[in-house]
Amino acid sequence: MKFRHIVAALSFAALAAGPAIAQSVVKVGLITPLSGAWARSGDLARKGAELAIQDINAAGGVKALGGAMMKLIVADTGSSPETAKSAAQRLLADEPDLSGGTGSEISSFTLAVTEVTERADLPWLTLAYSDLLTGRGFHNVFQTSPTAVQQAADAMPAILAIAEAATGKKPTKMAIIMDNTPSPASFSKNMRGAGLDKYGLTLVADEIYTAPLSDASPIAQKVRAARPDFVLFLPTVASDTKTVLEKLSEVGLGRNRLPIVSNGAPVGSPDLLKIAGKDAMEGVMFVTANWGFKGLDDFIKHFKEVTGEPYLTQDSLSNYGHVWILKEAIERAGSADRRKVSEELHRIDLTDGPARFFPGNRIKFDEKGRRVGAKLLIAQWQNGEPVAVYPPEAAFAKPVWSKQ
Repeated sequence: MKFRHIVAALSFAALAAGPAIAQSVVKVGLITPLSGAWARSGDLARKGAELAIQDINAAGGVKALGGAMMKLIVADTGSSPETAKSAAQRLLADEPDLSGGTGSEISSFTLAVTEVTERADLPWLTLAYSDLLTGRGFHNVFQTSPTAVQQAADAMPAILAIAEAATGKKPTKMAIIMDNTPSPASFSKNMRGAGLDKYGLTLVADEIYTAPLSDASPIAQKVRAARPDFVLFLPTVASDTKTVLEKLSEVGLGRNRLPIVSNGAPVGSPDLLKIAGKDAMEGVMFVTANWGFKGLDDFIKHFKEVTGEPYLTQDSLSNYGHVWILKEAIERAGSADRRKVSEELHRIDLTDGPARFFPGNRIKFDEKGRRVGAKLLIAQWQNGEPVAVYPPEAAFAKPVWSKQ
């Protein structure tokens, strides 16, 4: 089925939403980094959200509001949680009629932004991983990704199974290299001390740095001396990925010697081909909440044709889906009023429509705002492109584990 036919099908259910109430424009916000170290993630997020607006409007807009067109209002977080908070404050002051929003990719930025949106009763969808986002008792924050702690719990058994299938034995020694932002902190929380006992793993090196990293030589030397079976590498800045991988290679821990497993979309950034190079990235695995997975072939083609991007990333895919989820909630509410939209998000339970853009194919949020049944994906750089390799039903390729 061609993608335009699927877009029409996504909009068909709205015809049953009741009598149309005329309204010309429905505004939703996107607050994302468009400058600074995380600007590429923000650019990809914007492309996904803009494409969703384009597809929704091409399919007739919001049917319950008389075919109202959707409009995306974009704000730049800047390069810190403080500037992200200011951006949210300005956006809400300038656009008091927003119905909802999405962003802001980086957990620390999203924590700051949602402090503002929550006070304004603005429903906010995010792919950011930190457990803190939906652990504060907020009513209007909705997290479509599995939380960092949940990802860590689900990821380790999968990683060990992949390793054992490739080598015939389970790893026993692990190293961690990570920056000190909230998402890596949450993901690695239970991967120290007693948290590793159940996996039979020993943490032999634990290196934490402040991003962006200027010199990774001391880190690489410590990891080399520790002789781990694999490294859990948790950066949030693309340049740090290049810096660390280069230094690991320089000390003899290149891709054929040391398996590297990471977490989060920055490790899958298209810019890494230019920044780090194909050889440095080959074989690097990363846990992610969303990626171009099997079953989205039509949308992946559509996205690449429209945007010119080489492949579909988490930032683009999740923000595309978020805009469709907001549209669905507006249809069901029969109103663009943000409080009514938020209440519909609390009630929503979808296994079709926007649900197809998320692993697990279900959109339902629990009392904290976390997506019920959210599943992780594992992608791996293979031949210059990150492809889904786990779980098998979502995979485009089989995982490869470096044999030492």
